[in-house]
Amino acid sequence: MVESDALFELQQDPADTATFAGLARLPLPELMAPDWAAALQGVEAQLRKVLGFLAAEEAQGHQLLPSPSNVLRTFRQPLADVRVLIVGQDPYPTPGHAVGLSFSVDPHVRPLPRSLVNIYRELESDLGVPPRVHGDLSAWTEQGVLLLNRVLTVRAGAAGSHRGKGWEEITTAAVTALASRTAPDGSRTPLVAVLWGKEAEGVRALLDGAPAVTSPHPSPLSASRGFFGSRPFSRANQLLREQGAPDVTWELPPLP
Repeated sequence: MVESDALFELQQDPADTATFAGLARLPLPELMAPDWAAALQGVEAQLRKVLGFLAAEEAQGHQLLPSPSNVLRTFRQPLADVRVLIVGQDPYPTPGHAVGLSFSVDPHVRPLPRSLVNIYRELESDLGVPPRVHGDLSAWTEQGVLLLNRVLTVRAGAAGSHRGKGWEEITTAAVTALASRTAPDGSRTPLVAVLWGKEAEGVRALLDGAPAVTSPHPSPLSASRGFFGSRPFSRANQLLREQGAPDVTWELPPLP
C-alpha cells in the first residue's frame, strides 16, 4: 500500500469523505499493509461481512467510530515491524476521540480519557516519563508497538455496541499471525504482549508462548486493583532485551 493513497491521507478530518461502503469494495492490499493482507487472507470473508454490517449501520444514519479512513489504521503498520502488542477493548465512544489505535486519541482532544490519564500516571511511576497534555500515541507505533483493539468500531455514545459483530474473529487471526512469525533462520520473531484487563487477557492463549505482561485494566474502575504499580513499560523492555530486541522509547513527544 502506498501511504499517500487518498483514502488514508486524512486522519479523522471532518472533510474525510471515505465511507464504510467504499471500504467494503476495496481489495485487502489497499486496506492494510501487504504483509497484513497476506496474513489475514483467511478471514477476508469475515472482514467483508463486518464492513457490510458497518455500511448498513452507516446507511441507517448511525454515527460510527472511528472514521472509515481510520478503522483499519492499526494494520497499516507492517506486521513484520511489530515487537510489542498492546490490546484494548473497543474504541472510545466519544465523537472525535477514536483514531483507530487502542488507547490513543486525536492530538487535540481535551481532557484526555481517564484510562489514558492512568496510563500516563503509571508510565511516570515506572520510568519517570512526564505525562503529556496530548493523547497521540502514534510515536509508539512508529517503533513497532501495535495498538490493537479487540473490536475495531463502535456506535457513538454506545460503548461495546459492536462486540459480537465479527471483529473478534479478525483480531484473533491478527494476534495468531503475530505469534506465529519466524525469522529467516526459523527462530521466533521477538514479541511481547501487554494485556490490560480480562478481555485483553483472553488473547493470551493465542500467543504461542510469547511473553506477556498482564494486569487489571487502566480504567478508573480497576486501575487501583493492580494496574498502578504493575510497571508494564519497563517489564516489556526487559522482555524485549531477553529476546535480543531493542527497548521501546516510551517517552512521547511533548507536542504531537
